[in-house]
Amino acid sequence: MPAFQPADDRYASMTYRPAGRSGLNLPQLSLGMWHNFGHANPFETQRAVLRRAFDLGITHFDLANNYGPPYGSAEENFGRHLAADLRPFRDELVISSKAGYDMWPGPYGDGGSRKYLLASLDQSLKRIGTDYVDIFYSHRPDPSVPIEETMGALHTAVQQGKALYAGISNYSPAQTREAARVLGELGTPLLIHQPSYSMFNRHVEKPRPAAPAGPDASPDASASAGESLLDTVGNLGIGMIVFSPLSQGLLTGRYLGGQIPAGSRAAVGHFLKAERIDDTYLMRARALNEIAAGRGQSLAQLALSWVLRDPRVTSAIIGASSVAQLEDNVAALASGPLTADELAAIEPYAVDGTAR
Repeated sequence: MPAFQPADDRYASMTYRPAGRSGLNLPQLSLGMWHNFGHANPFETQRAVLRRAFDLGITHFDLANNYGPPYGSAEENFGRHLAADLRPFRDELVISSKAGYDMWPGPYGDGGSRKYLLASLDQSLKRIGTDYVDIFYSHRPDPSVPIEETMGALHTAVQQGKALYAGISNYSPAQTREAARVLGELGTPLLIHQPSYSMFNRHVEKPRPAAPAGPDASPDASASAGESLLDTVGNLGIGMIVFSPLSQGLLTGRYLGGQIPAGSRAAVGHFLKAERIDDTYLMRARALNEIAAGRGQSLAQLALSWVLRDPRVTSAIIGASSVAQLEDNVAALASGPLTADELAAIEPYAVDGTAR
């Protein structure tokens, strides 16, 4: 394949949003490498998707240490693509990685300890073939590790120049406030939070329970009582980048006929179980599909427009197994914003828990 020459107009149509009150702008759609960049996926297809994504103005590529399969292979493959095609444009890219879930055997290959996080980051940098990532995340809170230790490891990564920004993923509103406090005291701002969010998974909108009053109540309790995660990131000036905006494929046209295609996530059954394709799901998904058609959109495009309706959502992470799928998702950005009437029509069918 000839040397990659990106499109001259790659920034003409993509819209970028700031991550909270930071100076870092992210494209409204970012490319995630959870499922489609492991060794089992065709390398040339990966390459075509990455090239087209950059041509369309997608500058942010989201990884984690254990993306694949097998673990580490998504970073290895992205590193090969970076070396072959994207290295001259490194300063136009935002590359992120994470650590927090199972990665290698033994007590130091999982969780939120300083030893695991910093060792994992070093391994990720080697696999990707870069001196630094732009964002390094704690992939999940670890109740067995003091948050000061976990956030201290992120701070060290930034201080060492191995990451430019610190992020967290899958933290509750209270945990997010505490992480931001600890990092702020260390002098490293918390840039961004990465939770799941879709029309079928709306936990980020739910207010947290009010903390009990009393002499031992946290000084932050009054500020955070009743906050949703969206409220928390908005109040703290933190960005939010959401994963699974298509609810593992449930918010696409793949299952609307009531059948489970071979090779689909529901057929594989690892992250999405076949029993989720039930009558309740089909009723809601088909109703949403009719609303999408009225806007001239696919169901997937409507789902992306919906999660991006809130300005506190900096970006949505999409996966793509083909250039056509990538282009279809990016086309969602060409539609106008959802109207009040459209949002009202969506609401009865955008029911939290449908995907669970």
